[in-house]
Amino acid sequence: MAVCVAVIAKENYPLYIRSSPTENELKFHYMVHTSLDVVDEKISAMGKALVDQRELYLGLLYPTEDHKVYGYVTNSKVKFVMVVDSSNTALRDNEIRS
Repeated sequence: MAVCVAVIAKENYPLYIRSSPTENELKFHYMVHTSLDVVDEKISAMGKALVDQRELYLGLLYPTEDHKVYGYVTNSKVKFVMVVDSSNTALRDNEIRS
């Protein structure tokens, strides 16, 4: 399942970051902060459509060989970022969304 979960404030500073294998904690912090650039790009591309559609799930943000990073943004621009192990093929996009 999720190996790292992060809650990022509107101003892009971390409110909460928790990773399960603590020996790779710095690696997960880097992945979360790297994915924030993609979050900003997707939010700016959606523009007004983000508010109109109420579709706040951003989907896959940043895939690597070992992990996949997914994102969600709230109406107040607080971002939720989740890093999952890419070897878990049973986990699908619909399950991540829910």
